[in-house]
Amino acid sequence: MTDIRRIPVAGEGFRAYDVVVGQGLLADPVHWIAPFLTNRRLVVVTDSHVGPLHAESLTAPFAAAGYRTDVITVPAGEQSKSFDCLKVVLDALLDLGLDRKDVVIALGGGVIGDLTGFACAIYMRGIDFIQVPTTVLAQVDSSVGGKTAIDHEKGKNLIGAFWQPRLVLCDLDVLKTLPEREIRCGYAEIIKYGLLGDRAFFDWLEANDTAVISLEPEALQYAISRSVEMKAEIVAADEREGGKRALLNLGHTFGHALEAEVGFGDVLLHGEAVAIGTAQAFRYSAASGLCSGEDRDRAVAAISHAGLPTRMADIRNEAFDADRLVHHMAGDKKAEGGTLTFILVKTIGDAYVAKKVDARSIRDFLVTDGAVITETV
Repeated sequence: MTDIRRIPVAGEGFRAYDVVVGQGLLADPVHWIAPFLTNRRLVVVTDSHVGPLHAESLTAPFAAAGYRTDVITVPAGEQSKSFDCLKVVLDALLDLGLDRKDVVIALGGGVIGDLTGFACAIYMRGIDFIQVPTTVLAQVDSSVGGKTAIDHEKGKNLIGAFWQPRLVLCDLDVLKTLPEREIRCGYAEIIKYGLLGDRAFFDWLEANDTAVISLEPEALQYAISRSVEMKAEIVAADEREGGKRALLNLGHTFGHALEAEVGFGDVLLHGEAVAIGTAQAFRYSAASGLCSGEDRDRAVAAISHAGLPTRMADIRNEAFDADRLVHHMAGDKKAEGGTLTFILVKTIGDAYVAKKVDARSIRDFLVTDGAVITETV
């Protein structure tokens, strides 16, 4: 049994909270969650996949302790980050009669965390929620920092709000129910932290990626805790992504364009898109003379060694349209005044925000780099 880690997230303009990382946290959910429940009721939002696995173990101890318990279930998948599912959640909260002192639990991956957080941000102008992330990706990324959103047909996460949780419970044991593909998707966000700001962490991941992906407790605990520590530090300095926080989007401008092009679903999961996007950010940085070819090759090799895709050809063995991809990038939240913003790299562990990137240079890179392809490379 690994030690339980408490990682504080604190910054100007929002109430501090803890991210708790450890094994067996949901074995005693009343201990962790009850102190935040002013009213003696537990309302859980989950999805059709996670609910049957974990909802009963979360709610039963509260029911035994005399709490009213209710579970709101939406369909599993990225498609639930929609206006339709947002209305389902809001209607259910209203039907349950929640008031502004109630707390909602988000039990699931990034989709549930984003959807529930946004619903809580706008319900009665804001009620508290607690994140109980059940995927690696959600534990190291989307559950921490207060970015909540739903998708729009024009792009991912375009409708949302900053709304910090009261608590984040990262129980390592729930990850055992994940398929390997989902674990690897979470690892894409873990390695991103080393590549953007901690070369020593990246070095450690190179040597320990198999242990992390295999969910070996000590390696997993360190990888998730270090990722959360880095995100907490960045969020504390820049909650609303006015500067440094944008670094967390390494790989995301390329990645979100791919997701928009192939459709948000199982063809390309978010972590896989981030993996491809991060590799492309290193390739573009090297092609632009910003980082060395050695660092590019090392970063791409580390992503590939973890069983993640590094090119669009790994996802779809047919041509992508470079102009369409650039068009998707122009709709990215980081775009300003019609110009593109990317997270680029000087070296492994040293990323920076590059504004006003020439769209033509991105298009030319996508073509000459082989990212727009007709056969697998």
